[in-house]
Amino acid sequence: MGAQLRVYKRRIKSVTATKKITKAMEMIAASRIVKAQRQVAASTPYATELTRAVTAVATGSTTNHALTTEAENPTRAAILLITSDRGLAGGYSSNAIKAAEELTERLRGEGKEVDAYIVGRKGVAYYGFRERKVTESWTGFTDNPTYADAKAVAAPLIAAIEKDTAEGGVDELHIVFTEFISMLTQTPVQSRLLPLSLEKAAEESGTKGEILPLFDFEPSAEDVLDALLPRYVESRIYNALLQAAASKHAATRRAMKSATDNAGELIKSLSRLANAARQAEITQEISEIVGGASALADATAGSDK
Repeated sequence: MGAQLRVYKRRIKSVTATKKITKAMEMIAASRIVKAQRQVAASTPYATELTRAVTAVATGSTTNHALTTEAENPTRAAILLITSDRGLAGGYSSNAIKAAEELTERLRGEGKEVDAYIVGRKGVAYYGFRERKVTESWTGFTDNPTYADAKAVAAPLIAAIEKDTAEGGVDELHIVFTEFISMLTQTPVQSRLLPLSLEKAAEESGTKGEILPLFDFEPSAEDVLDALLPRYVESRIYNALLQAAASKHAATRRAMKSATDNAGELIKSLSRLANAARQAEITQEISEIVGGASALADATAGSDK
């Protein structure tokens, strides 16, 4: 019994230490969510207004541009998948990867080749383990992305959309990330960045049904769209990175809270087992004492006869 009690005490000590770690990680994630939410709130108006400007320029011109003009027979598409560099976030990365897999299958069903661009070690590891080709990948900044990171990610994607498919370019650019809706809800999103759907862009920027102003373009509408293209892609990718970071922190907080609660329940269960083992040990000791006293009394009574 003594050995069993020691086992329970060691397990309680180990689980208690784990509980302290998960509680600390929960608090750290909770503090990071606030900062991530502020960054999302700060970047969203810029992305929305830039989309509004692009929509206005595209609506007011007849220029064929990669930003707004769809290819007649698109044959190649690029998918930017945003995952996490770290784990301990429940199904955060796996849900995003699943959404990217669904999008890939749909695009291939339409007869398009798909180039994969991955952000985050989890996505890179998933594709690497399955020996799938990754055109380009980025890691190390998913917890706290900056606009410079967004520019680095956007550069090869913009270059690919500006090339002909015969030269390795793409006709479409899609992005898959996890949208932060609330502390309890984060949803994987599939979105086409390029070519820009004017109707969808109008919905996102709140200009659907609104009469947009007419513009005179200097030097030309095409030059204006050329200038807006990188800024549009960078701002949308930056906003997606921030949304994904906030979602990851929320998922980590939720996972660590669940782990902390489970550790507390396990400690209670082990404590009950340890108490039962201690009581059994005490009962056995009392039984041995009583048995020894009875044997001594019987021996004394026998010697008196």
